[in-house]
Amino acid sequence: MTTRDFKTRLAAPDVLLAPGVYDALSALVAEQAGFEALYLSSASIAYTRLGRSDIGLATFTEVADTLAHITERVRLPVIVDADTGFGNALNTQRTVRGFERAGAAMVQIEDQTFPKRCGHLDGKALVPQREMAGKLKAALDARSSNDTLILARTDAVAVEGLQAALDRAEAYLECGVDALFIEALRSPGQMDAACRRFAHRVPLLANMVEGGKTPLQDADTLQRRGFRIAIFPGGTARAVVHTLQGYYASLHRHRTTQPWRGQMLDFDALNAVIGTPELMRIGQRYD
Repeated sequence: MTTRDFKTRLAAPDVLLAPGVYDALSALVAEQAGFEALYLSSASIAYTRLGRSDIGLATFTEVADTLAHITERVRLPVIVDADTGFGNALNTQRTVRGFERAGAAMVQIEDQTFPKRCGHLDGKALVPQREMAGKLKAALDARSSNDTLILARTDAVAVEGLQAALDRAEAYLECGVDALFIEALRSPGQMDAACRRFAHRVPLLANMVEGGKTPLQDADTLQRRGFRIAIFPGGTARAVVHTLQGYYASLHRHRTTQPWRGQMLDFDALNAVIGTPELMRIGQRYD
């Protein structure tokens, strides 16, 4: 799916379900599972590359590098989390240009101060609405193609309340952004309030975080509410960590992987997933 196709897909009534990925391997497995799009969060990069929390530690370069590896390996459109744009309006422009070159289909920018923190952690702070509007306009001006979409996220629900968050989203929509993300809505009622105001005008994104502030719902329920994009950004990392805890505990205890063989791929099966036989055949063309 090209970025132009992605833009058309968002206009369809069916919700777009985008799983979280954090590297080329997780993206490849998600593509093979049949998803239409992927979501790359800076949180997942902090978790997996740094072994750290989502508190603004991942850099522009680390996200762009990860994105480039993903888009080189898979053909699916990627929604990429640009945090706050990694600085002011000029930093935001550099971020959009860099992510666009790396293959982003949609770039997400939020209105937290820098360094930011996970939208489902307490203690967030926001930049003034006018400053965020300037960054969004800068982002829109920076893209080389209108098919590269800009997603505006507000974290105001936790800081200023629901009404202020809706008003901020309205101001961001007036800047010309392609989609809206009102983070950490606290209840089905708040989710419905956001959809009543915006769902008929612009694609709305729902963020599903296991154990987070927003009630966890399936994609079909989110679609009925009015959301057009549903992401499960951190579930991949949480599932992988859970699996690794079991795997390493078993290896430490038994001093062999034999008890875990039924829960893992063998050498040939992994090579089949990553396309080793095909790669070897391509290499033989040049022998």
